[in-house]
Amino acid sequence: MCGIIGILNLQDLPPPSLEELKPMITRLAHRGPDGYGYYTDDHTGLAHARLSIIDLQGGNQPIHNEDGSIQVVFNGEIFNYIELRRALEQLGHQFYTQSDTEVIVHLYEQYGDSFVNHLNGQFAIALRDKKQQRLILARDRTGIRPLFYSVTGGRLFFASEVKALFAHPVLKRRLNIKTLGEIFTYWAPLPSHSIFEGVSTLPPGHIMTVEKGKPCISQYWDWQFLTDIPDQRSADDLAAELKELLIDSVRLRLRSDVPVGAYLSGGLDSSVTTSLIKHYTDVPLRTFSVSFEDDEFDESSYQKQLVDYLGTNHSHVLCRKSDIHALFPKVIWHTESPILRTAPTPLMTLSAKVRSEGYKVVLTGEGADEVLGGYDIFKEAKIRRFWARFPDSRIRPMILDRLYPYLENSPMASRAYSRHFFRQGMEQLDKPYFGHIPRWTTTRRSWQFFSADVKAELQDHHSHATLENMLPAGINNWKPLNRDQYIEAHTLMSGYLLSSQGDRVAMASSIEGRFPFLDHRVIEFANQLPLRYKIMGLNEKYLLKKAMKGIIPESIRSRTKQPYRAPDSQSFFNNGKPVEYVEHLLSEQRIDQAGYFDSQAVTRLMNKCRKGRAIGFADNMAFVGILSTMLLDEMYIRSSSTMNDGIHGDQDER
Repeated sequence: MCGIIGILNLQDLPPPSLEELKPMITRLAHRGPDGYGYYTDDHTGLAHARLSIIDLQGGNQPIHNEDGSIQVVFNGEIFNYIELRRALEQLGHQFYTQSDTEVIVHLYEQYGDSFVNHLNGQFAIALRDKKQQRLILARDRTGIRPLFYSVTGGRLFFASEVKALFAHPVLKRRLNIKTLGEIFTYWAPLPSHSIFEGVSTLPPGHIMTVEKGKPCISQYWDWQFLTDIPDQRSADDLAAELKELLIDSVRLRLRSDVPVGAYLSGGLDSSVTTSLIKHYTDVPLRTFSVSFEDDEFDESSYQKQLVDYLGTNHSHVLCRKSDIHALFPKVIWHTESPILRTAPTPLMTLSAKVRSEGYKVVLTGEGADEVLGGYDIFKEAKIRRFWARFPDSRIRPMILDRLYPYLENSPMASRAYSRHFFRQGMEQLDKPYFGHIPRWTTTRRSWQFFSADVKAELQDHHSHATLENMLPAGINNWKPLNRDQYIEAHTLMSGYLLSSQGDRVAMASSIEGRFPFLDHRVIEFANQLPLRYKIMGLNEKYLLKKAMKGIIPESIRSRTKQPYRAPDSQSFFNNGKPVEYVEHLLSEQRIDQAGYFDSQAVTRLMNKCRKGRAIGFADNMAFVGILSTMLLDEMYIRSSSTMNDGIHGDQDER
């Protein structure tokens, strides 16, 4: 894990200098506290901040080929580098390090731009081919590692995080209002978009090549589903194959020259990863978890069950509401995006705990729900499609009562309300995003808090046309669940879970997360499964549970999924009084100054939260979204503030 930045001249301009590169890369010190490396030529400047995990002595970047004509800086890990190195050496390539980075150099020499197809890993890569006067940027298949870029002043700037781009004075700072509308709908920017005007992301599974001053972006991998899914193999046979794939994926992700730990949430997915480490590897099992003072969010009893079952060396950290409001500004400094829930904050606390225990790498269960059909939204959509065939039926919607037993304020508490909520979008059964309409409609209620100017700018963006235009041409021919999975993976997962709730809060403490369920071989296997092996009736992740029989405790294997959540608006008030920075940022004067929101509407929401009456999802999402947007404005747009200095100042001292 590391941080990378670069500058490429697209026109005839002076070469990038070290004086330009150094302020950019030092802004990423938290991603790579173990040292810096630089490369410059007539058109290109590359820099790297290193977090030493593999080849601790000889893996300093940039890494080059035999004659130095190819240079690579790289953020991430190539898990199959040992096998790739062996094959490349047989083809005559000579290595000078033990680093996984060097296989990228020689793969490119051997296979050209298709080198990415050989990689099993999580990565953002910048490769300079000086002989051919080319630059290549590549991002891993599912978007685990970030890569941002901006074209301005005849140059291409790129970096692992936007804060590094903004360390160069030529880049301007302004929030992108259309993307703000996307976040307040989908929880995340749509692929290639960022919250900052003029800054884009390289989408997951894409590669950018730049020749003769012209960037060209192409896709090398995507989630693919069959229109007709073969149903010839038994569940036992498929479960055995899934188990072997996951064992191999875990083994690959344990490759490291430093100790590797694992997150243990108490749910099925982290129980799978920790149990596979225990039973099928010789790596000492070291686990970490977060607990809450509020029983509604706490899963420590399930965590203890698994710790006792596995006999793991375990540490946990208690996250209080006071911790959430204290850390939230730092979270937003790292997420570089508005967020609608506080859930990343406890995970930042957890990553700090991991680092304090001397670990740099953890395995997590992220991705299992998207890959194997675990989310409640998939079950919702299944019921709603069943109901939509007979929309006047009184019996069919009663199945909805079986959802959300873990929510204190469940939409199922009122049958009339739940019928109204889930009936939303019934007339759009033919849309590929049918399953997501109730959720997105609830989130978009937050638009009521936008200012008149923002609403005017968003007036042409009330439909989901932008999203629909990004979807693959054949998506309507896929099975309904597969359509739901694709959209979930390309919105919430890549844009929020792997970013704000993943890479950013882990790397804030220089911790690398690894995700066995997002091995592309696991995804490709799961994408060919008959649907009933993902959701059997309303039993989610059926095949995964079957594969884990006898390996994890039965109480956890048979447990209904409870998604990870954290206290939201209630975390920012003490006895009805907002904490100091909240009171300042959400004051009518400050809201009007920023111009994103209607100050009177925000005041009404504040008063509701102050009195403890914001108990629904919509109010909580609106509050957290508004507060995080204002923090972003404070730290990135009005960057001379003392709050901003305090947030990023501690990073530069590392």
